[in-house]
Amino acid sequence: MSEVVNTSFEECLQRLVTSLEASLHEEAASQLADLHSAEIARLLESVPPKDRVQLWLNIDSATQGDIFKDLSEDVLSQLLNEMSVDEIVKATESLDLDVLADIVPELPESALHNLLLTLDHKHRKHLRQVLSYPEDSAGGLMNIDMITVRDDVNIRTVIRYLRLLKEMPIDTDQVFVVDRSFQYIGAIHISTLLTNEAEQNIKPLINTTLKPILARTPEAKVTSLFEQRDLISAPVVDSNNQLIGRITIDDVVDVIRDEAEHSVMSMAGLDEEDDVFAPVIESTKSRSVWLGVNLVTVFIAVFFIGLFEATLQEKIALAVLMPVVASMGGIAGTQTLILVTRGIATGRVTHSNLKILLNKEVAIGFLNGMLWSVIIGIATYAWFADLILSLVIALAIIVNLIFAAFSGAFLPSLLIKFKIDPALAGGVILTTITDVIGFVAFLGLAALVI
Repeated sequence: MSEVVNTSFEECLQRLVTSLEASLHEEAASQLADLHSAEIARLLESVPPKDRVQLWLNIDSATQGDIFKDLSEDVLSQLLNEMSVDEIVKATESLDLDVLADIVPELPESALHNLLLTLDHKHRKHLRQVLSYPEDSAGGLMNIDMITVRDDVNIRTVIRYLRLLKEMPIDTDQVFVVDRSFQYIGAIHISTLLTNEAEQNIKPLINTTLKPILARTPEAKVTSLFEQRDLISAPVVDSNNQLIGRITIDDVVDVIRDEAEHSVMSMAGLDEEDDVFAPVIESTKSRSVWLGVNLVTVFIAVFFIGLFEATLQEKIALAVLMPVVASMGGIAGTQTLILVTRGIATGRVTHSNLKILLNKEVAIGFLNGMLWSVIIGIATYAWFADLILSLVIALAIIVNLIFAAFSGAFLPSLLIKFKIDPALAGGVILTTITDVIGFVAFLGLAALVI
């Protein structure tokens, strides 16, 4: 199925690019007419800025509003800059409040002011409430489109109320029960309402085990709760236990996708919100910072190599074998780093069990070191016919793999303590550690015995 979807997008993009290259902008815009808003957003992000603007100007305002929520921040900002205040208001006035809250930070102040004037008092209040919470919290994820009932009614009353609504919010699998002051009590699944007698009072049917999520809960914790409890939706409450919204599975899927993109991009020092077709100078600036950081770490490793210059000149084979020691440590350390970083993100690794994990990873590093030191030692002897050199590289491999395992396990929690993202900085720091330890162990032992 995924191949069909990928091929379809590939074909759409190919036709679009062909039309744009021929300057057939109206024809290109017509190709977007029957596509889903998310597909249009993806296509817009896949073409250069100049063509993107031409396409955008040919899309009707209602569709533009739907597309907003699927665009990256850089692309959204660019397209908003091409629109007048009236065009922005027209495109956003029919959006759900939770979607509107996501794009408000990108709106020009004048457009935001005019947009607020189109909302009634109730909706302005709800929008301010959503915006009062951090974007990466349960309050920032939630939407206020939910169904609530009191606990003193029967099933017939609830079903009649649902019919009066005409339609239910997307992903509604349960209704939330509140008291007169809107304090959260529990929830009732739609299936429960349909499979019990109409005169049955709902009070004994309330699921009080569904605990609400506090609005200040970090989004990473929210995704973990959805995974552990197999939730489709969950209530969100404030510090006074008042029901203020709900989070649905589609919101959580977006967070999981964003986290995955963030982890992959951060390893290269990039931002997942960066525009693929951003101007050359802008992209060069953003990437140069990370290249500069990497250069500093490389010079640190080179400095330690320089301390053993005389040893290297005496035994040229050492220079040939140095990358072996560094590479083995780097790979071993990275394996542990990724494992622990993921464990911390999912809540499986905490301060309480970190020591156990450290001991385990060091033991793995030692055993791997013993295994590969024998293999590499034999290979070195077969190559250079030098027993001392073989023993030196074997010992260096053991030392580096042990340090690599310890560093990979300990580094993520240390970086988090200093409020540094392990996915962003962990790889570079770990590589520096394993390079330095590997070179010092290998060349230091060689200086002592050769």
